[in-house]
Amino acid sequence: MTHVAPETTGHSEPGPIKTTCPYCGVGCGVLATRGPTGVRIKGDPEHPANQGRLCSKGSALAETLSLETRLLYPEIAGRRVSWDTALDKVARRFSEAIAEHGPDAVAFYVSGQLLTEDYYVANKLMKGFIGSANIDTNSRLCMASSVAGHRRAFGEDLVPGCYEDLELADLVVLVGSNAAWCHPVIHQRLMKARERNPAARLVTIDPRRTATAESADLHLAVAPGTDVILFAGLLDYLRRNDGLDYDFIERHTEGLAAALNAARQTAPSIPAVAAACGLAEGDVSCFYHWFARTPKAVTAWSQGVNQSSAGTDKVNAIVNVHLATGRIGQPGMGPFSLTGQPNAMGGREVGGLANQLAAHLDIENADHRELARDFWRSPRIAERPGLKAVDLFRAIGEGRIKALWIIATNPVASLPDVNAARAALGDCPFVVVSDCEAGTDLSRYAHVQLPALAWGEKDGTVTNSERRISRQRAFLPAPGEARADWWMLAEVGRRMGYGEAFRYRSPDQIFREHAALSGYRNAGQRVFDIAGLSGLAAEAYDGLHPIQWPVTTEMPEGSARLEMPAMTDRAGRRARFVPVAYRAPLSTTDPEHPLILNTGRIRDQWHTMTRTGKAARLNAHLSEPYAELHPRDAGALGILDGALVRLTSRHGVMLARARVTDAQQCGSVFAPMHWTDANARGALVNALVGPACDPVSGEPESKFTPVRVEAYRPAWQGFAFSRQPLAFPDATYCVAIRGRGHWRYELAGESAPDDWGAAARAAGGGDADEWLEFSDPRARRYRCARLSASQLAFCLFVETGSSLPARDWLSSLFGDHPVPEDARRALLSGKPANAEQDRGQTVCSCFGVGINTLRAAIREHGLTTTAEIGDLLKAGRNCGSCVPELRILLQEARVS
Repeated sequence: MTHVAPETTGHSEPGPIKTTCPYCGVGCGVLATRGPTGVRIKGDPEHPANQGRLCSKGSALAETLSLETRLLYPEIAGRRVSWDTALDKVARRFSEAIAEHGPDAVAFYVSGQLLTEDYYVANKLMKGFIGSANIDTNSRLCMASSVAGHRRAFGEDLVPGCYEDLELADLVVLVGSNAAWCHPVIHQRLMKARERNPAARLVTIDPRRTATAESADLHLAVAPGTDVILFAGLLDYLRRNDGLDYDFIERHTEGLAAALNAARQTAPSIPAVAAACGLAEGDVSCFYHWFARTPKAVTAWSQGVNQSSAGTDKVNAIVNVHLATGRIGQPGMGPFSLTGQPNAMGGREVGGLANQLAAHLDIENADHRELARDFWRSPRIAERPGLKAVDLFRAIGEGRIKALWIIATNPVASLPDVNAARAALGDCPFVVVSDCEAGTDLSRYAHVQLPALAWGEKDGTVTNSERRISRQRAFLPAPGEARADWWMLAEVGRRMGYGEAFRYRSPDQIFREHAALSGYRNAGQRVFDIAGLSGLAAEAYDGLHPIQWPVTTEMPEGSARLEMPAMTDRAGRRARFVPVAYRAPLSTTDPEHPLILNTGRIRDQWHTMTRTGKAARLNAHLSEPYAELHPRDAGALGILDGALVRLTSRHGVMLARARVTDAQQCGSVFAPMHWTDANARGALVNALVGPACDPVSGEPESKFTPVRVEAYRPAWQGFAFSRQPLAFPDATYCVAIRGRGHWRYELAGESAPDDWGAAARAAGGGDADEWLEFSDPRARRYRCARLSASQLAFCLFVETGSSLPARDWLSSLFGDHPVPEDARRALLSGKPANAEQDRGQTVCSCFGVGINTLRAAIREHGLTTTAEIGDLLKAGRNCGSCVPELRILLQEARVS
């Protein structure tokens, strides 16, 4: 079969191209300019979401565009084939599985990394033509509880507020959100607003004292999993202290009595709340008093709320207090879900979750199913919800799914109980993987691999956390034979016999259809309605400015906020209070697993690092997998800061570097989720996390896994630097870190080679070059360095303990210049002769400013503010992500 080629959408005209950042749900506008020396990236000052700001990840986008690790051609069983051959095979195997086992024997697993147009075609093909709802998304892992909570409260997945509300509020409550690291641009907008309004207060609710908490007026370090108790207590406090808006409640809501009764039983008093949440009574009282007395209040939450077996109840506990006070849909007020991925919201619009239809239609509603089927003119429609992510992979393992298509995500790293997911994929008869990258953890399971366009090459729309639709525009040509995801899906749909329904030639055609469906037989029944954009011609689509839905003939410019009549009464329904009671996490600690593991993100990395890992400066801040422990826990376990530790759960094992800090709650452990087998051996955090899920949303409980932590004492440990990538097959622990002009490897092993010199030469090569060596066999210590043309090419430091030198100075020697004589003499010590030459671990990634440089400047120049640091060293002057750490350094200096 001959495929229909998509129209060219790349931009070649001079000048910057307006596009949107591919990272978090903030949805920052980006200006990308191609020049003779590469691409230049800066924030778009005209984009409403970021107003020109970019975080460290967004600022480094130009450094992630290399093709060296890209998947560029279709492959079957690892062999390059033509697109026709690959697509025919996919269509045939899916058709055969459906014919033999029925439509529920096939599935798609997609991603918040997709553009809305890709998402729409995938959902249409699976639910409207194959006739199954077995399409779910990795967004299930991060924001499904918010979707479920919104649907219970509003009858539809609605986010009523916008980013401006965070700036207009007199009280902002951040729950389970380390915005300073995970949504840095939003955090900086909030910090600027507080400078303009010194009376504004910030409360953070998080078991950890994060970088965000460092800026808070009040930090509530709640016991893990107790958020429902805290907000039920707030609702009851509002009742007892005349804090309810009965006029608003009467006009717009229902179910208050049941919610108040549940709150009273769950949290009968401030002392009871404080005891259950592990908080001081005074802090709880202060929070409740502030909220009750501050009309302009916003409560924003992220994964700390969502990723829980009670995540949906937590969301509704928060929404309840805003409904009870009428603080919703007005400037500076409202409950606000901060999404994690760039197009998690766009996926929700088109029914990307297994329990939704497109355009906010309900799959359980027969009228809605008929509406979608009629609009699509489809032969069938899915009649019941499909399998949610964890259940989907369980069904694969049980042999119920015969063909699976995975698009733009890596479930063998991101799913909970990931070893079970890997075993399931290994037994699946047919697996298709559409991806930008080759050689990922997922590649080994693929029978067919399809090369996808990446950011900068693809063209379409995304929707951010505040319902703002923005364009992602292509400014780079498609490399190799990479194609858009929507094109692959449409081609397979045509080959499966669905002809005209998938004859798309460009993304604007898909967007118009998506917009038209949102308004089809709507008449105000569904708030999600962008029918006002359904008539966009290709040129108008290409020039589409960021706009917030709904967009209709009555509201052609969109709407920043959803006021209560528009959200509910117009559709003939009322907002609902949801009675919620505390439910303990489904997993419980025991003597073998006494600590609670909490997983999350770090400042400079994104997901599984396939993009951010390419930027050397993003690897400099926190380079290794780590486990954060409170000093009391570390002391009781004999664990020192910087030592290797082993974490064990009922599901698996991982290795990490210990970080001992009182910012961590005693009894808990925090570990980031970014490292995979592709860059770190033995450090996969989701090998620990169990498959327990919220019974309503299906979102996994990633914030509460019982674990055991113990010191890991290998036979040897060390590190290596090399200008070329190396392999260390005998290392049990091996983390590969890309630096500027080099690779760094953190290493540990269970058994040491007989001859480290021979092993070093085998790993580092170049016998003809100059070698420097130091060996102490009795102490089992070895160090060597290889110089080529007087430049450092390779070095290896090994010993039995963990008293190895810092890495930062050695890293700085891998430039294009010869190693100076004084550095050559000091090389095997790992430390410069002059301490001022070692800038220390990177704090400011944007300008490469290290901690030693900062401490020296603060001391020598008497700096007392972050602004003074910025004036002298530029640190904190770009994205601002490092400002909380700068404040900590200033505080340390004041104490000393």
